[in-house]
Amino acid sequence: MVVCGDDGLAHRLAAELRGVYGEQVTLVVPPSGRRVRQPVVGRARAASAALLDRVSAAVNRTASGGEPTGNGNGNGNGRIVEAPEATEAVLADAGVDRAAALALVYDDDETNIRAALTARRLNPRLRLVLRLYNRRLGQHIEELLDQSAALAAGGSPASGADASTTVLSDADTAAPALAATALAGTSKVVQTDGLLLRAVERPPPRPGEVADPGLSTLALLSATSNDPAGADGSEGSGEQGPQLLPDAAAVAAATGRGTIVLEQVSYAGASSSSGLGAGVPPLASLFSRRLRWSLAGLVACVAGLAVALSVVTGDHLLYATYITLLDLFAIDDPALGESAGRQVLQLLSGLVGLLLLPVLLAAVLEALGTFRTASALRKPPRGLSGHVVLLGLGKIGTRVLTRLRELHIPVVCVEADPEARGMATARRLRVPVVLGDVTQEGVLEAAKIHRAHALLALTSADTTNLEAVLYARSVRPDLRVVLRLYDDDFATAVYRTLRAAHPGALTRSRSVSHLAAPAFAGAMLGRQILGALPVERQVLLFAAVDVAGHPQLEGRTVGEAFRPGAWRVLALDTAAPGERRDEPAVEEAYEEGRRSGLLWDLPDTYVLRSEDRVVLAATRRGLAELLGRRRREPAGT
Repeated sequence: MVVCGDDGLAHRLAAELRGVYGEQVTLVVPPSGRRVRQPVVGRARAASAALLDRVSAAVNRTASGGEPTGNGNGNGNGRIVEAPEATEAVLADAGVDRAAALALVYDDDETNIRAALTARRLNPRLRLVLRLYNRRLGQHIEELLDQSAALAAGGSPASGADASTTVLSDADTAAPALAATALAGTSKVVQTDGLLLRAVERPPPRPGEVADPGLSTLALLSATSNDPAGADGSEGSGEQGPQLLPDAAAVAAATGRGTIVLEQVSYAGASSSSGLGAGVPPLASLFSRRLRWSLAGLVACVAGLAVALSVVTGDHLLYATYITLLDLFAIDDPALGESAGRQVLQLLSGLVGLLLLPVLLAAVLEALGTFRTASALRKPPRGLSGHVVLLGLGKIGTRVLTRLRELHIPVVCVEADPEARGMATARRLRVPVVLGDVTQEGVLEAAKIHRAHALLALTSADTTNLEAVLYARSVRPDLRVVLRLYDDDFATAVYRTLRAAHPGALTRSRSVSHLAAPAFAGAMLGRQILGALPVERQVLLFAAVDVAGHPQLEGRTVGEAFRPGAWRVLALDTAAPGERRDEPAVEEAYEEGRRSGLLWDLPDTYVLRSEDRVVLAATRRGLAELLGRRRREPAGT
C-alpha cells in the first residue's frame, strides 16, 4: 500500500493500514521543512515517526536483498519517502508499479488528479483512492481512470474491475457526524447514496422501564455519573469506555449506561435544493415584518372604505372599489353636491392615500436594499436565539454548514479570512457571518453566543478551537460544544477537564481524519465502506460485504455470524448478483410480492449463502479481521 499526502489524514491512514489491517505501507510526505500544516502530536503521527527511528535497520537490510529505501526510510512493515510532490520518479521509487493500492490524500485536488493520472500509467492494475473536494469533478475523474484501466487490461471493463478508482472526500465523510452532534437531539445519521441510517442516542432507562432495542443496539456508552451519554471514551482513557456491538447479555447487564440504537432506515432522495433562483432572496425577505403589517392594514382600510361606499351610495361593490381607489390617489373630482356620507368617505380615502405614500416609499427602499445586499454577508439578527455558532468556513466547515441548512437549523458562522472557501456558500444560503478572529474579544458576542444552542469549533488549529470553547464556556457555562481535535490523547485531556469544570454541559470532540481514515482504508482494500458512525472518540463502520470467501459468514446463521465487539450483520441485499449496485439503496416498492433492495430485520436463523451480499456494522479491528487481505509473503518463502 502507498499513501501520499501532506496533512494529518495521510499519517492517520498509514497508521490505520499498518496497525489495524497489518499491511505493508509506504508513506510519501513532504520534507519536514515544507509541510503544509504544522506537525501535530498524536498516535497516528507517532506511529509514522516510529518508522524514522528504524532507519538503520532498514538500511542494513537493503544490502541483503531488502526493498530499496530511495530517499526515504523503511522497515519490515513500512517506509517513509520524503518528497515535495508525487512525481513520476517519486511514485516509481515508492513502488507504485508493484503496489496493490495507492491513496492520494493531498489537500489540493489538482495535485491528487495529476498524481493519479501518472500512477494509472505506471500501473494499470493499481487500485486508486483519491481525496477530492469537488464532487462533480471527482465523478468524471473516476470514470476516466476506470476506463483507462479497462482499456489497458484488454478493453473489457470486467478485466479491469480490480483496478478500481474510488473518489472520497473527508469533508463529506465527517460532515454528517459533526452536524448531527450539534443538533438539539442526539440522533446520529449515516448517509450514503440512497441509504440513510439513523442511530439514536438514548439515555439510561429509568427503574422499571424496558428499553426499546430498535432494529439493533449498536453501542453501550461510557458509564459516568455526570454525563452518561457524553463521556469521551477515548481508547486508553482509563475509564469504562464505550462498548461497541454488545450482545444481548451485555445490554441486559448494563445499568446506568446510555445506548446507541439503530432506529430508522429509509430512502434519502435527491436534495430538494436546486440551482434555480439560488441567488434570489425569497419574496418574504424583501420587506420587514412591520412593513408587511403596514401594507396589510392599508389594504384592509381600502376594503372597508369600498364596502362603506357601496352601502352609502348603493353602487356595485366593484364600482365602489374603483371610486375609492380614485379618491385614494386623488385623481377624482371633489364630491360637491353629494351626500354627507359620500363626502366623508372621500376625505377618509384621501387621508389613507397620504398614509400610503411613505409606506410605498419604504417598500421600494427596502426592496432595493435587499437586492443590493443579496450578495453581501448578512449580520446576525437582533432577536436570534437557539442557533448553532460555526467556527471556520474551510472544507469541513462548508460541508457542515450545508448539512445544517438542509436540516433547517439556524446557523451563524465566524470566519477570520474574508476569502475563505465557504464564504460563497454562506452568501448563497444567506447565512449570517461574523468576520473576525475568534480568539479576539467581542467576536463570539457578535455571533450571539450567549443565546446559542451549540458551538461547533471546526477550524484546522486545535488550540484555536480549544480557546474558542473555553471563552464561550466563560460566557455561557451550559453551552453545548463540539471541538475538532486531531490527537486522541489531547482530546481525552481536554474532555476530562471540561467535564470536571462544567458537569452540567455537554461536550463532544471529533477528529475529521479519525472519521475519514477507515473509509479510505476500506477503499484501498477494495471494500465498500458505506459510512462511519462516531461513538464518542471511537468509530463504528458500515460496510457492504459479499459473503463468499469469508468462512466467518458463509454457511452460518445470522446469529452464529454475530461476533460481539467485532461485527454484526444488519441487512441482506436481495438484488440479483448481476444487478447489485456498488452502493445498495433502500427500495420502497414491492415487485411481484418480493421486496428489492435491502432486507432488514433478518431472523437469527437465516443461513448466509455464498451468493449473498450483506450490510454489516463493524469495529475497525473487527472489519480488519473479517476482510483483511493476507499479507504477501516475500519471494522464496
